[in-house]
Amino acid sequence: MEIFTIQHLTFSYPGSSENALTNVSLRINQGEFITICGKSGCGKSTLLRHMKTDLTPHGSRSGKISFNGTPQEELERRIQVAQIGYVLQSPDNQIVTDKVWHELAFGLESLGFSTPEIRRRVAEMASFFGIQEWFYKGVSELSGGQKQLLNLASIMVMQPKVLILDEPTSQLDPIAASEFLAAIGKINRELGVTILISEHRLEEVMPLSDRVIVMDRGEILYSGTPKEVGEQLRDLQHDMFYAMPTPTRVYARIENQLSCPITVREGREFLHNLAQQQAYTKDILPTDPPVREDNPAIVLNEVWFKYEKNSPDVVKGLSFRAYPGEIYAIVGGNGTGKTTTLSLLSGLRKHYRGTIHIKGKLIDKYSDGEKFNGLLGVLPQNPQALFVQKTVRADLLEMLSDSKLGKDAVQQSIHEVAELCMLQELLDRHPYDLSGGEQQRAALAKILLLQPSILLLDEPTKGLDAHYKLMFADILNNLKLQGTTIVMVSHDIEFCASFADRCALFFDGAIVSEGSPREFFAGNSFYTTSASRMARDLIPKAVTTNDIIKAFNGTEESISFEPKPKLRISRSMNKQHAHASLSDPKEQTPVEHRSLSKRTWTATLMILLLIPLTIWFGIYYLDDRKYYFISMLVILETMLPFTLIFEGRKPQARELVVIAVLCAIGVFGRMAFFMVPQFKPVVAIVIISGIAFGAETGFLVGAVTGFVSNYFFGQGPWTPWQMFAFGIIGFLAGALFKKGILRRNRIALCIFGGIATFIIYGIIMNFSSVVMTQAKPTISVLVLACIRGVPFDLIHAGATVIFLSVLARPMLNKLDRIKEKYGLVS
Repeated sequence: MEIFTIQHLTFSYPGSSENALTNVSLRINQGEFITICGKSGCGKSTLLRHMKTDLTPHGSRSGKISFNGTPQEELERRIQVAQIGYVLQSPDNQIVTDKVWHELAFGLESLGFSTPEIRRRVAEMASFFGIQEWFYKGVSELSGGQKQLLNLASIMVMQPKVLILDEPTSQLDPIAASEFLAAIGKINRELGVTILISEHRLEEVMPLSDRVIVMDRGEILYSGTPKEVGEQLRDLQHDMFYAMPTPTRVYARIENQLSCPITVREGREFLHNLAQQQAYTKDILPTDPPVREDNPAIVLNEVWFKYEKNSPDVVKGLSFRAYPGEIYAIVGGNGTGKTTTLSLLSGLRKHYRGTIHIKGKLIDKYSDGEKFNGLLGVLPQNPQALFVQKTVRADLLEMLSDSKLGKDAVQQSIHEVAELCMLQELLDRHPYDLSGGEQQRAALAKILLLQPSILLLDEPTKGLDAHYKLMFADILNNLKLQGTTIVMVSHDIEFCASFADRCALFFDGAIVSEGSPREFFAGNSFYTTSASRMARDLIPKAVTTNDIIKAFNGTEESISFEPKPKLRISRSMNKQHAHASLSDPKEQTPVEHRSLSKRTWTATLMILLLIPLTIWFGIYYLDDRKYYFISMLVILETMLPFTLIFEGRKPQARELVVIAVLCAIGVFGRMAFFMVPQFKPVVAIVIISGIAFGAETGFLVGAVTGFVSNYFFGQGPWTPWQMFAFGIIGFLAGALFKKGILRRNRIALCIFGGIATFIIYGIIMNFSSVVMTQAKPTISVLVLACIRGVPFDLIHAGATVIFLSVLARPMLNKLDRIKEKYGLVS
């Protein structure tokens, strides 16, 4: 029985001229285990996200997707949530509660199950996954593998029919990844759940698969059993063949008449049968370079570190040396202190005992400018932490903004690093729209622009396909030939064995063993390669695929390194600055889009007539005592024109969440500065909301922020006045920007914000103070109130100017990005 049917699915992201998916047709049967693989950016994640409506990306789409015979758009939301489970790549991105048992129960509580039913299902899943020992722990105490297992159990407790997993082991160490994949296999075998998984690590997932689908450039290239796909890729010499399991790659490179192995066990049996038929070389001559003992670039001596004074030590007596022109790889389990060590080497964290020397000088003696201007380059585990601009090109330009390069020199540098990291076709894409592997390449390009002599890499091959791993190794090898010191933390055992000069095992905060890849991995049982486990009985020192192939006189996999020219990034002074081209193209509304809609004119009449009338009604007919009732009326009247935005369609939760978040930021901002009278960021947030999402949204954010924040500052008759004052400024900002009168550059926004706060907010609130205290207010009393309020209004206006100068550009850029990516309305 088919559980998913995909017919001629074509999809492209907003602003992209190329399709992310092209004419994809696929039928998935109940109970199948399907692995989807392909190069980075081939469309794997995009395809998987289309199978769950809540995660479907915004863009242009054609084709049909059916679940259990029902078209996806007609499928009830509850069915999608309960029956289609989705595990994300990063464990932390999916956890929403603070305790393990809370997380297990969260989905069932959201679906409205009874307490006894929740208890029964949670207990069953905790037992199935062996979670009992850490059932009551906080999620922050869990390792990466435990968090991912918790995500899996939290989905399985809802008893889904389909489980979709998008590279779920990319951040796990080899042992945790094996345990997680074993759990997936158990779910498929024992519960009959359909599994769709995208992976770059195929060593362990392919033996579990009924079918393997290879994608390339948004299309399905091959589909079949693991053995069929392996043979097809081998015959066509396709780049994806390098991603096949080691036994399959060995089989393809040695002449034989035996059947193709997939697992390590089958590979071991294959080699033993092959050894009986032909001669092989048992002893492999060492090819590892000799260890250097002079002029180390990095020296750590008895380094200790802990995050808090009374917390346990994370790094414990760590000592090691790394030399110029070598790749030093550190492997080990999650939570052992590897990433913390890189933060100590970069100076982002400070050790409390021991010494760290960089280039013969204590790290404490370097200023930040010295450390990150040609000395250290740091590639973090999450490459998105480096992206701050709207395109890859702008991000690369931003890296050179302080170097005062000439325009030609900047373009030459960008061209060279883009060519080196294969980014030529990605320069005008948003960094967050790239696949995981493409983001790694873009982040590496930013680091290389600084020309560091020491490169610190945290999980650099995460998300990279097998083909680009070879190219990435080529980049590292060329950097090594130029004398760069490379310290790499990695879970990718195969990569470390093939390309590192020295490897070290990290355990319990320190390095417990170290050596050349051949002696290091040949002696390990778990932290070793598939080639070593497969051939150690016959060829004890074999640790790579080529070692086995060479021993049996096969045709070695060609991995050639061609020296590339060093990046010629000039540091010369020039009057032309690198950041000159980072202007904002959305500074002013285009002429053709400046007319206000009927909806906005309707909202104008309601805001300028109905809301003031409501406040007046509350003052003179409700004796100014029913301010909660009046406040709620104001909010309802505010939301009425806002709901016209959706024009009868059902809005997505993401559209409402963004506006709710803006209100929350306004409330929190007002609370954060409670100790400084009138110095608040609320008006700045409201103006930004109006410009980003329109006049109606600006008024709504202002009114709701004023109402909700007064739960902390104190509700009273003044609340409706504050709601109206905040809201009218947001409405005016949105309307003026729409008409093209207000620009969204820093100077224009600061001028508007300062004037609007001083005049509009000041006059409204000063008038309200008179109305609330005087039975018969007069013009002279109003003028006196305005004069007395000048100091407070000046402080408030000055605060608005300051917050707009700091927040406007980054917030508007982020909101533009959200609107474009998720197709939000204005």
